[in-house]
Amino acid sequence: MQEASNRSDSYLASLRNLAAALPGTPRRVVFVSSTRVFEGRTGRRALTEVDTPAPVTPRGRTLRDGELLASELFDAHIVRPAGIYGPGREMLLRKVIEGTPVQYAKRTNRIHEADLVRTLQTLLLAEDPPRILHAVDQAPAALGEVVTYIAHQLGLSPPPKTQPDVASGTVLSGALLLTLLGTLQYPTFEAGYGHIIATRNEQASPRPDGAPGNS
Repeated sequence: MQEASNRSDSYLASLRNLAAALPGTPRRVVFVSSTRVFEGRTGRRALTEVDTPAPVTPRGRTLRDGELLASELFDAHIVRPAGIYGPGREMLLRKVIEGTPVQYAKRTNRIHEADLVRTLQTLLLAEDPPRILHAVDQAPAALGEVVTYIAHQLGLSPPPKTQPDVASGTVLSGALLLTLLGTLQYPTFEAGYGHIIATRNEQASPRPDGAPGNS
């Protein structure tokens, strides 16, 4: 517990030190937090930006404290990404390939890294962006649904369920993000993971001259 407290103190001290070192408050600051600030709020109702965070772990509370301090010091805009995935961020693919047990009933949200980059750029450059924004795609889903899709695309059996398979997790609304961006490049986990797997297959396929593709 003391170690968690020290990490929290360091995290917040970094923000204070940054504010002290700058000659003035930047015209716009975007603070990247996490949807983890809602870890204490479970249920099927989609949470929006007006819902109050409910962190329960030291990490979640530190993130929420960071949001509040960034708003106080920099008048920051807050963006809360869900599970970030994309090339190089393939944890779920590894779990499926390795057959790691998964909590199928867990409610999950995610955002492809390409859409997150665009979100951050828009928040920095838009004339009047929202003060708080959930960076989530348009397809919150139970984790079991996601890993089953990945397994089928890879030609593998879905990984086993953890036991007990208890429903948990949150559902976040991506309506405000869609209003800001208009469209997402990867609006669903099928679109995002489908592209990742297709790219992996292309790289692994032999080239027409018989030489292997990139690994």
